[in-house]
Amino acid sequence: MPVVVTDATFEKEVLQSPVPVVVDFWAVWCGPCRMIAPIMEQLEQRYGDKIKVAKVDVDHEQRYAAKYGVRNIPTVLVFQNGEPVGRQVGVAPLEVFTRALDKLVGYEEQA
Repeated sequence: MPVVVTDATFEKEVLQSPVPVVVDFWAVWCGPCRMIAPIMEQLEQRYGDKIKVAKVDVDHEQRYAAKYGVRNIPTVLVFQNGEPVGRQVGVAPLEVFTRALDKLVGYEEQA
């Protein structure tokens, strides 16, 4: 399950993480956000402890959404070494995320 991140825990869970963090900025009322949730779970299964998946509810936790320019949801940001290195706005297929993450974690698909 993704880690629920708040404004109070964002720095520790995301910015100080030793592994890349996929942060899903979402809201309960957002239909497309519900479509992305299974993709986030698939990323966790695929990469295991090589990444962390986190969720930020923008209705309750707005500081970092504002800081990183999240204007539409779902927005997924990928952080590495405390810096954003990727952004996807809207629903996208799993492959969009795996292409970016494979490069970050040095993951090679087995033939």
